[in-house]
Formats: sequence, C-alpha cells, structure tokens
Amino acid sequence: MYRIEQPAYFYLFIGLGLMVVFFIAILWWKKSIQKQFAKSTMFRRLAPDYSPFKLSVKAVFLGLGITFLILGLSNPKIGTKLKTMKREGVDIVFALDVSRSMDARDIAPSRLEKSKLLISRIIDKLGADRIGIIAYAGTAKSLLPITTDHAAAKMFLDGANSNMLSSQGTALSDALILAKTYYDNDEQTNRYLVIISDGEDHESNVLDAAEGLEAEGVKVFTIGVGTEKGAPIPTVQYGNTVEYKRDREGEVVITKRTAEVLEELADSGGGNYYDGNDTENTVASFSELIANAEKTALESKEFSDYKDQFQWFLAIGLFFLILDAFIFEKRTAWVKRIDLFKEKTQKS
Repeated sequence: MYRIEQPAYFYLFIGLGLMVVFFIAILWWKKSIQKQFAKSTMFRRLAPDYSPFKLSVKAVFLGLGITFLILGLSNPKIGTKLKTMKREGVDIVFALDVSRSMDARDIAPSRLEKSKLLISRIIDKLGADRIGIIAYAGTAKSLLPITTDHAAAKMFLDGANSNMLSSQGTALSDALILAKTYYDNDEQTNRYLVIISDGEDHESNVLDAAEGLEAEGVKVFTIGVGTEKGAPIPTVQYGNTVEYKRDREGEVVITKRTAEVLEELADSGGGNYYDGNDTENTVASFSELIANAEKTALESKEFSDYKDQFQWFLAIGLFFLILDAFIFEKRTAWVKRIDLFKEKTQKS
C-alpha cells in the first residue's frame, strides 16, 4: 500500500507540460527559419556538427529528470505491514441530493456546495467513526462505501456535482434502500443516515421507508439547505450561467426549500431536522449528538510503518539531469566514430 505525503507538488506537472509545448514550438520555429535560410541538405553542409537527434534526447532526459524530481518532492510512501486497529465509533451514511435544484444560489455559493461544506465540516469533527456517502437524484449512486478513511471521503465528496447522474428527479427512496447495504456490522448499536437536501420533489413513500429504517436500528436525520423564498435553477456552461430552467409555459422555475417534508422525514426516521443554512449550529449540534452516542468497538486492518521513498525518485531525477548536462547538441569526434545515435545510417 502506498500514499502520497505532499500531492500539492503534482501541480508542477502543469509547468512541465507548458515546457514541453514551448520546446515543440521552438523546434517548429527553428525549422521554419532554417527553411527560409537554406534547404535541409545545404543546411547539413553549413552546420555539419549540428545534431537534431541529440537535441531531442537532451529534452527527453531533462523532462524525465524534472518528472522524477517532482515525484520525489511529493514523497511517496509505502506501507509494509498490515496492522489491526481497534476503534470505537458509530456508522454514519450521508445521502447527498445532487439534483438540478441543488444548483440554486439562494445560499452562497450554491445549495450543493453548501451541502458539501456541511458534510466536510461534520467529518472534521468525527473521531474513529465510519462514514459512507450516497449521491441521489433520479437514481441513487454509491460514492463511497462505509469506511474509516475520512480523507478519502472528503476527496470523493469534492467530486460530487449535479451532472454526475443523468437521471434527474429526487429518488430519495432509492437512496434509503441503498443505505441499508452500508451498515455491515450487526454489532453496531448506533447507525445514522443523514440526508442533505432542499426537500423538493421527494416521493410520498419515503416516510414509510424511513420508518422501516428506524425499525432496523437506523436513525434518519435531515439537513435542509436553501430558502423558503427560493431561487431559479441555473444552467451552467464552463462556469458561467447561460440560462435558467423554464417550465412548459416558458416561465422561469423557482425552486424553494421545503423544510416541512424534511422535518416529517426526520420524525418518521426517529431523528432530528437541522437548518443547514446555519452552518455553525448544525455542525455543532450534530457533532454533539455523535460525541454523546454510545460507541461500538470496531476493528479494521490498515497498512502501517510507511517508509519514505522520495530518495529513489530524487536520485533517478538527478541521474537524468546529469545525463542531460553531458550530452551536447553538437556531434563530437568520438560520437562520429562510433555513430552512437545512428545518424550516418539515417543519412544513408
């Protein structure tokens, strides 16, 4: 098992890509200038020591050297031992509404981004609790199976958006059915399902489904985002709003938070409703609930004894940079004799 300690250094690959584009542009520019000055056969006579092949080799070595240096800076680590970890916690599954109405911006920056922030803040307050994430719109999709890896949960959460499910609508019942499969520990005494939504367009049968979950020992909590005043649903392209959703009569559709639906759902599921517009109180209240809950002992196997591997990548990177420094663009006498780069063969 491996992990990257400093993944932020991977952004340097953008600079490396720009260097490659710049190098190709320079080669194209030099060739165009050479064609204006003389034909290729004449140019080889005028500059017999020039080696375009060696120039390309130097560029490849330089690129490889920088690549391995970036990998070294990110400090890859390898876990060498599988260790059994004992924890005490509860099981929490987040069901995130990713329907189009969640793109409304009556809550900045949008209902969906606000929901993701709430989940992320709650995760930050958790201890050894296991978490899972479900995204739902017209259908439900598993984003992350239940796990103790909170960093992975936040990574998958960042990728959630209103375009990830082609089927639109609010099929919360599908999310409730999917959530049942997440609770795989029969000894767990506290199981929580947290639904984050604007409460719009939920089916009538979800109340019965929530009661069924409570009967199986899963408490259903809801967090509402959005305002009662509502807002239009934007159509976004390349980060810009180009249109708002309209009904059949051509009128702009206004989506509103329906807190009553979410309150009834929480009551049916034996949980509580939270106003997600108030981030601090919602996070504090839910964190207090989890902190006071009875914890169940959990066992999980994790890789331990991670060892730094950056030195290998730095050594390889320096090796390629040294090779690049010792290769000259001009052909040397000993290269001409042994024809290392097969340039005589290419000419013939």
